Amino acid sequence: MYHTYRNGIIEVVCGPMFAGKTEELIRRAKRLKYAKQNYQVFKPIIDTRYSIKPEIVSHSLLTENAILISHSSEILDKLDPRVEAVIIDEAQFLDKGIIKIVDDLADRGIRVIIGGLDRDFKGEPFGPMPELLAIAEFVTKLTAICVKTGMPATRTQRIINGKPANYHDPLIVVGASDSYEPRSRHAHEVPGKNE
Repeated sequence: MYHTYRNGIIEVVCGPMFAGKTEELIRRAKRLKYAKQNYQVFKPIIDTRYSIKPEIVSHSLLTENAILISHSSEILDKLDPRVEAVIIDEAQFLDKGIIKIVDDLADRGIRVIIGGLDRDFKGEPFGPMPELLAIAEFVTKLTAICVKTGMPATRTQRIINGKPANYHDPLIVVGASDSYEPRSRHAHEVPGKNE
């Protein structure tokens, strides 16, 4: 059987906080705009770190308009039929339904670009990200700089009252530099993890 090849692919940009994931998504959005391609940007409504407006915002305060969603199925409800690319930021906050949705979008010939934390503050795989990484054609894994060692940071350290968060603390606490910092493997601390 002869197949017609289309542009549908899945790209994932992942890494710890402060690695430049959202900045990379905004850079790719600008390239889509320059190429005159129709695209839409989505982000979970829970992400209010830098703006409550419908936009994604990098730590360096670059912005791109976005559609706020509370459930992955809203992507399909709000999808423009002319869209050629979909960008999804902070995908770790979305439900597991996102996996099938992005796979279906790529099968339809839509380029899907996903950004998110690959690990939570405990250093464990975060939400739907492991499955999204597995089905992606392309993965860009970014690093930050560890605030303790100066080495490449691959993990996100949650800080509560100046101390590392305990393994049993709530998984999702939205915050920025006041609550989180990038750490290397050997500087990452999670008290209570091996209890």
